[in-house]
Amino acid sequence: MTKLPRMPPRPLLREADTPIRSKPRRRRNPAQPQLPLDPMPSRIDPCLALLKPRPPKGPQWVFEVKWDGYRLAVHIETSRVRIVTRGGHDWTERFPAILAEARRLPVSTAILDGEAVVLDERGRSDFGMLQQSLGGRGGKRTSREAIFMAFDLLYFDGHDVTGTELSSRRHLLEGLIPQASEDAIRLSEEIEADGERLLRIACEQHLEGIIAKDRNSRYRSGRLGDWLKIKCIQSDGFAIVGYQRSSAAFGNIGALLLAARQGEELVYVGSVGTGFKADEAMKLRTMMDKIKAARPAVKYSGRRKNLIWIKPTLVAEVEYRAWTHDGKLRHASYKGLREMADNANLYEIA
Repeated sequence: MTKLPRMPPRPLLREADTPIRSKPRRRRNPAQPQLPLDPMPSRIDPCLALLKPRPPKGPQWVFEVKWDGYRLAVHIETSRVRIVTRGGHDWTERFPAILAEARRLPVSTAILDGEAVVLDERGRSDFGMLQQSLGGRGGKRTSREAIFMAFDLLYFDGHDVTGTELSSRRHLLEGLIPQASEDAIRLSEEIEADGERLLRIACEQHLEGIIAKDRNSRYRSGRLGDWLKIKCIQSDGFAIVGYQRSSAAFGNIGALLLAARQGEELVYVGSVGTGFKADEAMKLRTMMDKIKAARPAVKYSGRRKNLIWIKPTLVAEVEYRAWTHDGKLRHASYKGLREMADNANLYEIA
């Protein structure tokens, strides 16, 4: 079994002029009142973070590192453990280390919300490494390197706790996961800091960004503003609608042509021509050549030559710095393919 990467202590806290510390944990009260049991749901649609340009201010907001991986829910049931993706797919067998650790947690029934990640040598989540460990997009490989960063608790010992405030849910979650754990299930620590300063440190250490959560909010499915994400570099999903053929580029892909969603239509938002690795580009080219289209899925008035149009069924994760005045991506870099069913939400133009 591959040894799990050792997580450096507090990757956000190094090289800071004043230490930033995780919120201290409180001990669980074993004399808590007995409540009627609630049926355990087979699935709960996740609470999603709303993108904001800067961190919120106010005492009700708490912060965490933003992890870059696959959103999962770990269902610990009386007779089994299930690991369910954001889209409702059962990926239990694909994360054997997480599965084994979930069985060891001191709880009879629970639903943990979190992110499966693979960490680099500095303790940062790396989506490319996670995809590689799973055999690439559409791959069927099991990942023994992936760990689960738990950040919420939705069901606990027979009780649905989604209606309680975040601070109470976190209090219960902290009692389940050992402090400073280096096992396959770890706690995504809350960090006590000013949001602006925390974001600055996160960006200096090349993390993706931070998450802000309303400590008084109950768990609500969807993107309703109880959770906010603030990124160092913008990163979103865009449909690949074609590519420019180039004999000088990896996989003969000079650039991918991208689209975002606007209402019920796809709108061309520019291209991305950097960030490809040789082996990934070859696989991507093979996939695209199987879904060629006779005409583009978007209105295109550019002057590029040697364009190959494809059906818009592949979703690329793309990092970018900003938007141009005419609605095109600036300084875009290809990051990888997202699973259509789970992490492939397209960027939506307002």
